[in-house]
Amino acid sequence: MPRTAADTVRPAAGLVPAAGGRRLPRTLHPVAWWIWALALATAVSRTNNPLLLFLVLAVLGYVVTMRRTEAPWARGFQYYLLLALTVVAIRVLFRAVFATGITPHDHFLFSLPTVPTPDWYAGIRIGGPVSLEALLSAATDGLRLACMLCCIGAANTLANPKRALRVLPGALYELGVAVTVSISVAPQLVQSVQRVHRARKLRAGRSKGMRALRGIVVPVLEDALERSLRLAAAMDSRGYGRAGTATPRSRRATGALMLLGMCGLCAGAYGLLDATAPAGLGFPALGAGGLLCVAGLRLGGRRVTRTTYRPDPWRTAEWAVAGCGVLSAVLLFTNTGFDAAELNPSIYPLSWPPLPLVPAAAIILAGAAGFLAPPPTAPARPAVPAQRTEEPT
Repeated sequence: MPRTAADTVRPAAGLVPAAGGRRLPRTLHPVAWWIWALALATAVSRTNNPLLLFLVLAVLGYVVTMRRTEAPWARGFQYYLLLALTVVAIRVLFRAVFATGITPHDHFLFSLPTVPTPDWYAGIRIGGPVSLEALLSAATDGLRLACMLCCIGAANTLANPKRALRVLPGALYELGVAVTVSISVAPQLVQSVQRVHRARKLRAGRSKGMRALRGIVVPVLEDALERSLRLAAAMDSRGYGRAGTATPRSRRATGALMLLGMCGLCAGAYGLLDATAPAGLGFPALGAGGLLCVAGLRLGGRRVTRTTYRPDPWRTAEWAVAGCGVLSAVLLFTNTGFDAAELNPSIYPLSWPPLPLVPAAAIILAGAAGFLAPPPTAPARPAVPAQRTEEPT
């Protein structure tokens, strides 16, 4: 029997379950990725151990490689790594230039020309001797900040910022749109630069360096302006910025509730961090501030009516990804099973930092999101109809 074109068409990738009972590809809820990334950034803020920080970078690279999609914003993690490297280099450079002196036990490397400073600038010296310990200390501090930036970059790479806008309360809708647009700027600029670079290659553009800057910057700025105009037109057609049914009285009540709630959250955070603070400034103030903020959000959300088409599900995979990130942060903050000094080893005297097992296991646990999350949906490829073959008569 001859085979027709309909018999040879295969379903698009990612629409049917794979053989062996594997999970269906789907996009994870964006809030789960942000909870995971922020929890890992919180864990990073706890340690200054370079071995643990490099382990965090390895975990981030593994999860991003395994679970990123083909969307434009999913291609920018390498630029976050370059930004992190720049942060470390600037931190080391500033420590070398604005030297604070070395001790007799330091390992001297080189000396910079000293610039005399006035009396009111006392305590800071420009130039002078630079030691190995000072550069290592600066590199470690810069590495911690670089890891935090990479955590935010991983969340921006894995989560769809436009889908995250759906789950925001109505009172934060305008703020969420502004944050979404600002987050989307960097991936869109990267995409524009890549598109202009490919166009220059097709047109045999041979200029390099500063000569090629004009031919790249002008098309990129023009593309950014066109995107801004299209976004403004789309927001205007959808009624963005409408006042709704809110009255001046309800707006004042919402603002008062949010202000009092933020004050309560600040007081509660201060009470938890300061051991000498009164007991009422701890969890009671934190809980009262949280309740006031929730009441303000509910009251302010009444003036914005939004509908959601096909809301993103929150299933077991979302709980698993968010939970492994939060558990990693909790293990590093509880100091259970390890010495707290191992998280921030001293470089005086200069020695190899220890690798505590429990914090390392906690960071590796955060890397479990690479296989706990479902595989991303592959882009659907258009089916190519097969040529019809006729049987010989």
